[in-house]
Amino acid sequence: MTPVRRAKEDFVAKIAYVEADGIVETVDVPDGWSLMQGAVANGVCGGSCSCGACHSYVDEARAGKLPARSIDDLDVLDHVAAEQRPNSRLARQIKSAPLTEGLILRLPLQQE
Repeated sequence: MTPVRRAKEDFVAKIAYVEADGIVETVDVPDGWSLMQGAVANGVCGGSCSCGACHSYVDEARAGKLPARSIDDLDVLDHVAAEQRPNSRLARQIKSAPLTEGLILRLPLQQE
């Protein structure tokens, strides 16, 4: 008798998006998706590429553990309306992975 193979479960990270008014939405983001895709798919963001789910403030304790910001990221961040901080990141550039499990993204008040 041949053993039955079980489908490998894909990893899904829980990501918390904290809106400027303090409302927290924790959503599941599948492995490999950008955190912006996760926000759009779960109704946190409209996906216009200029909203707060794209420019976000990563939890400072975890910011240094993520891949470094690229030159392109820094160029985009130079043109956002909200204050740019050392932990400013573009959620569309951060991919869901075990490293992002439990990550907190704070969304700035100014979006465009």
